[in-house]
Amino acid sequence: MAINSISLLNPTQITNQTNKLTVQPTPYEAQQNFASFLNEAIQSVNNQQIQSDVLTQKLINGEDVDLHEVMIASQKASITLNATMEVRNKMINAYQEIMRMSI
Repeated sequence: MAINSISLLNPTQITNQTNKLTVQPTPYEAQQNFASFLNEAIQSVNNQQIQSDVLTQKLINGEDVDLHEVMIASQKASITLNATMEVRNKMINAYQEIMRMSI
């Protein structure tokens, strides 16, 4: 089996090689897949926030939890929330740019 450099393949060759047996989803299915992906991503961010809050509350109550675990959970929650906000901002900017285009 020959190993080709990625730069030698164009995107249609890559998708044709990987999607030989798959059927292209309908627009409705693609919309549902995208919606479920966004829902899962937001749930993941929410779970990070909840985990951070739980560990912080345990630390405040004097339960057996290490400070570094609380700080790591807090930073993970902060980073995921900031990344989510940046993605949201980019999506809004893209939407606004599309709306400004003339037909």
